[in-house]
Amino acid sequence: MPQPFDQVIQSQLNELKEQGLYRKMRILGGEQQPRSAIDGHQVINLSSNNYLGLTTRPELKEAAKAAIDKYGVGTGAVRTIIGTMDIHEELERKLAAFKHTEATLVLQSGFTANAAVLGSTLGDSDLVISDELNHASIIDGVRLTKAARKVYKHNDMSDLERVLEETKSGNYRTILIVTDGVFSMDGDIAPLPRISELAKHYGAVTMVDDAHASGVLGAHGSGTVHHFGLDKEWDVSVGTLSKAIGAIGGYAACSQALRELMEHRARPFLFSTSHPPSVTATCLAALDLLQSAEGQELIDRLWDNTRFFKSGLAALGFNTGISETPITPVIVGEGARAMQFSDRLFASGVFAQGIAFPTVARDKGRVRTIVTATHTRQDLEEALNIFEHVGREMSLIGA
Repeated sequence: MPQPFDQVIQSQLNELKEQGLYRKMRILGGEQQPRSAIDGHQVINLSSNNYLGLTTRPELKEAAKAAIDKYGVGTGAVRTIIGTMDIHEELERKLAAFKHTEATLVLQSGFTANAAVLGSTLGDSDLVISDELNHASIIDGVRLTKAARKVYKHNDMSDLERVLEETKSGNYRTILIVTDGVFSMDGDIAPLPRISELAKHYGAVTMVDDAHASGVLGAHGSGTVHHFGLDKEWDVSVGTLSKAIGAIGGYAACSQALRELMEHRARPFLFSTSHPPSVTATCLAALDLLQSAEGQELIDRLWDNTRFFKSGLAALGFNTGISETPITPVIVGEGARAMQFSDRLFASGVFAQGIAFPTVARDKGRVRTIVTATHTRQDLEEALNIFEHVGREMSLIGA
């Protein structure tokens, strides 16, 4: 007889507790700010994806309020019935200009954007080649298809070429190479120019998930494809509207033909109600800001803060891995130790979320830090002092 379901669930929870990996969610009280009220304590917030501080910008708030007054709080339908409003179309035009592509299609999240592209384009005669450290949304999107799958070592172009050589013996309709632009756990950047070269040589299609690059890399935050000057050579870019853009949602930036195909075949698009007007208007206001001089100043400030904090951690002797971006992990090893480090930091006034297996390798437990454009130098200096104090107490760095 099968075990009682409650017993199965409880045994898994007990296992997490025994491993020191059981966590209760932290509760944010109020706005997402550099110094935030979390679980009732004022702490320096180093775990937010609010890269440019747009979640609290007055002009974005006003845009959301005005859209509610004009359109209501919801759309009441999926896009293909009567859920497409003029502001949805306007957002997609502005996103296409922002991403330097023919078209975009807006979806409910970055997660569903990956599922939409992969699910509507790949079948049992296709092959997808994926970086081993790609985001879970890519992995799950691939699993939802019937395509053959191969994985190459993280950012290892020799291994990617090896996999592509193996494809010569197959008879695939489409070969799709997919990678994160900025990897969310290590903060390193995919070598898109070399991926593009290999794709051309072997007749493959290229796709990048720019969730942590949009609003961060490239002129005015256009992303990794623009950062590397590959606008005319790259095939598909997906991303989110919930990080640097400051709201919620996802998008696929692509050709007009692929957009039209997804309108007919992408299940997340076909079977989910469209964005509420307030969210759509917020995203429009965010794009306007990003493409202004003030938006570029915010991005420049983000990178100034990144360089300061990253160099400070390195000077203290912490292992920050291979990070090249505002995502800076502090790698401590065993998962339970990473969680303990996170808790001790929080008690001292810094929120930096602990991350362990299966999100990262068993011996790569860490706290992941993300600085923002809105952190002050005082915020970051105080955070570094707390990292030093706790790190020495836990013997993570030298005395």
